[in-house]
Amino acid sequence: MGIRAFIFDFDGTIGDSSECGLRATQEAFAELGYGIPSRDQIEYYMGIPIEQSFKLMLPHEISDTDFNALLTFFREKYATYEDEYLSSFAHVADTLRQLKARGSQLFVLSSKKTDVLHRNVATLGLIDLFTEIVASDKVTAYKPDPAGILYLIHKYQLNPQQTIMIGDATFDIQMGNRAQVQTCAVTWGAHSLELLQAERPTFIVNYATEWLRLI
Repeated sequence: MGIRAFIFDFDGTIGDSSECGLRATQEAFAELGYGIPSRDQIEYYMGIPIEQSFKLMLPHEISDTDFNALLTFFREKYATYEDEYLSSFAHVADTLRQLKARGSQLFVLSSKKTDVLHRNVATLGLIDLFTEIVASDKVTAYKPDPAGILYLIHKYQLNPQQTIMIGDATFDIQMGNRAQVQTCAVTWGAHSLELLQAERPTFIVNYATEWLRLI
């Protein structure tokens, strides 16, 4: 297909962090006395920063001080679950290594903060495969805004027609479409096939090995 630059979402696409996020979110909300979000709610919003998703899941507005306490407690709990629950999805690591070996440029674009994202990618043993890892604190606007993709296109002089955004959530496909790059939805993450199809991705894959067909 002629794709040269691959931009990957992390959570739900490369890394299976759903259990980490679920447990940490529910414990944070419970600890601070807010209604506990359901698994479906939490998984649906995993593609956007917690600074946004937590506000959408709260039953009412809270003060900035209380909100920051909620974020802090979540991050502390999340870190305690990483070693036990964080893993890469089937065939992802091997496929990324094959893409790299064949000359593709690989990037990560995530809604996580830089320190957590780097730690997660390193935990999976994949840190050396990526040209750059872009976290939410590196961009001017969050998904589905295309700012992160446009940053990479400009910095590395990428050809949009040979660049693809790969993710498991509608936010990833919306972002890629707005940046006018190719898009690829994966079916093993947070959002259903029906939701993903509605965003009209260029490709839909059921297995990571299918990424090799895009080069």
